[in-house]
Order: sequence, then C-alpha cells, then structure tokens
Amino acid sequence: MSGMTYKGYHARVEFDAADEIFVGRVAGLSDVVGFHAETVEDLKAAFRDAVDDYLETCRTIGKAPQKPYSGRVMFRISPEVHAKAATAAELSGKSLNEWAEAALAEAAAKLVA
Repeated sequence: MSGMTYKGYHARVEFDAADEIFVGRVAGLSDVVGFHAETVEDLKAAFRDAVDDYLETCRTIGKAPQKPYSGRVMFRISPEVHAKAATAAELSGKSLNEWAEAALAEAAAKLVA
C-alpha cells in the first residue's frame, strides 16, 4: 500500500461508499487535518491544500506545526514477546533497540513510502 506524502506529511485515505467520496486525514498529528474529494486527482489537490492550510494556520496563530517524530518510542508489550524479542536481538548480535528499530522499519516500509 502506498500513501500520499507532501512536505513530509502523510495521508490516510478511505472511501466513503455512502457518500461516494474519498475521505482523508493527515496522519501523525494531534490536530485533526482532514480533506475529501470525489476523484483521485482532486483528492491529491485537497491533501496538498489541507497541509498548506495547516501550515498557514499555524503561522497565523503563532503555533509551531507538529514536526516529525523525535525517535523516542515507549510502549508496553507482553513479557513473552519481550523475552522473544530480547533473545532474537541477542542472537542477531544487536541491542534490543537496534533490533526493534529494524523490525519496525521493515513493517512500516510495507505501508509508508
């Protein structure tokens, strides 16, 4: 699956069968930045407009737009998965952080260009 990217922002798009339109949202923001269109061409333009509007609104109100992620991730997993991941990391000669980064990068690459 390939998504849309513009100025470092990514979009998640779904088709609304009831209204027969594409509905999108800029991913990775705590602010809701959405857009919609009836055609793929219009959807691409609406996405770019939504990102530009978001950046302009941030400038206007003096708010810094959300930037790419910091690189620090903290989440909980089951002890069994933790043990297996730690063992896999050790067997591959990597730290758990290095191993997890590689595993996450591989999984994310399947969805995000």
